[in-house]
Amino acid sequence: MDPQRIKEVYERIESLEDRLGHRLRHRGAGPGRLSVDQLEDRLRDLTTYATELRELVRDLIQAIAARPNPPAS
Repeated sequence: MDPQRIKEVYERIESLEDRLGHRLRHRGAGPGRLSVDQLEDRLRDLTTYATELRELVRDLIQAIAARPNPPAS
């Protein structure tokens, strides 16, 4: 396990949540009251979030499977 890579992935997950998390939370009007453009924007945000999250999970699995970098001397 490579703790540094895991830390980096965790920071990227936090960044993803900061950038897109608030956009995905349901607020106010229900889906029936959204315009087509609003629905398209939400779908685009969700697609971006899911794609980035998939990449982060892949990177996290690789970090868990990796050997740690040797300490600098």
